[in-house]
This record gives sequence, C-alpha cells and structure tokens, in this order.
Amino acid sequence: MRNCDLDHRIAGTLTGMSSDSPDDDALTWAGDTEPGAQVSRPAGSAPSSESTVSSGWRVVGKPGRVATAPQDQRSGQMSSVALVTHGILAGVYLLYTIGWLIAAQRATGAPADIVGSLMFTVGLWLAVLAPALWTAATLWLTRGAPSLRGRMIALVMGALVLAPWPFIVGAS
Repeated sequence: MRNCDLDHRIAGTLTGMSSDSPDDDALTWAGDTEPGAQVSRPAGSAPSSESTVSSGWRVVGKPGRVATAPQDQRSGQMSSVALVTHGILAGVYLLYTIGWLIAAQRATGAPADIVGSLMFTVGLWLAVLAPALWTAATLWLTRGAPSLRGRMIALVMGALVLAPWPFIVGAS
C-alpha cells in the first residue's frame, strides 16, 4: 500500500468520510459482496444457499426461520408469587416442627408398659418429623408436574392437617 493511500484513508476516517473500498468497513467479512452489488439468478428460481454461504459451510434449516422452544416446556423458574408462597409455607412448616417439638417435650402421659411407652415415644417423634417429611414428599412427588397447582394444594393441605394442636391448645 502506498503512503498517500494510507494518508487518504486516515483523513477520510477522521472526517467521517468513507472510502469506496470494501476493506474500509470494520464489519465486513471475507466473501461479503459490495453494498451495491446484487447477486444475479434466473427469474423464478429460489435463492441458492451456496451463493450466500462461504465455502466450507452449509446451511441447515429453512431460511428466515428461527428455532423456538416448545410452549409446553417450563422455563425452570417460578413466578415471584409462587416463590413467596413457597417461602411462607416453608416458614409455616418450620414453626409446626418447633411446635410439635415443644409438645413432645411437654408430653407426660406415656403408658406404663414397655410396648405402649415405645409406641408413644415413636409417635411423638414422628409427629415432630411430620412437617419436614410432608414437605419433602410433596416436593419429590410433584417435581415433574406441568404446573405448580398440585404442589401448592398439597402444601396447603399439609399446613391444615399437620397443625400442632397440642401446642396450640396448650394441652399435653
């Protein structure tokens, strides 16, 4: 390249003028046609993929079509309302576990025989674990569900059923 051509290009770039050479554009690629050039093809024929694709590449799919994900697949993210509801229900289940733990520690009416006493103790500790087990089972069984409605219904039903009534009422 001659020195005067380089000066002309620099001066044209600084003043906002562009040169007629296709190499002056920063976003051109090898194989691009000039901006004013048209690819000639016979009338009535579809555009050929070979004319618009560089050698060594091939076109896959139909031109102008964009692949989209199917509508029936979930994105994996919960809505804000669902996330807040899950958090509230998780807090309720944690409070239920604490309530059942307090009720189990207060319980004094164990039967005198060994089998009855063992069953009473196991029942108390299963009552303490019930909210955590219900939550884990609900989340595990509804992990592939198409909507969150079934999960929410199961969690709300568990919140109604698993309330620590001995702690709420104050009886032991």
